[in-house]
Amino acid sequence: MNGKAHDTRIDYLPTEADILGQAENILRKRLERLGKITDPTQASDFLRMRLGGLEHEEFHVVFLDTRHAIIAVEAMFRGTIDGAEVHPREVARAALRHNAAAVVLAHNHPSGNPEPSAADRALTARLKQALALLDIRVIDHIVVGETCVSLAARGWV
Repeated sequence: MNGKAHDTRIDYLPTEADILGQAENILRKRLERLGKITDPTQASDFLRMRLGGLEHEEFHVVFLDTRHAIIAVEAMFRGTIDGAEVHPREVARAALRHNAAAVVLAHNHPSGNPEPSAADRALTARLKQALALLDIRVIDHIVVGETCVSLAARGWV
């Protein structure tokens, strides 16, 4: 060294988005190590990191193979503070592109209230019906707020 004291100053402080992104990556790798999604809690933890801090509604799809291993995760639609328009045709197109056998649907409620609305339940039924025509199963639809609600756990999928 040249006799100067080593500068230990931190020039970069991670943002909340950086930290949440890293947590999401850790949870995704944990799910991939498990080999498959076996219960709603596993998917909920991952999706809470992905969607929990958003100030607008987003609709995401987790694409799964025949053993329910994750193939891909995509943010499909972005909305406003109280809704997002979801198009079954686009979800089906993405599922076919990934050669998915099953999907887990997810969206957030920026209000923090994870209680599924009647529109959420109707959308789930519509997507389930559309994807069934292509032999793609809807495993769950998770609503993310302060906590997560699994529509499958409530018997609505």
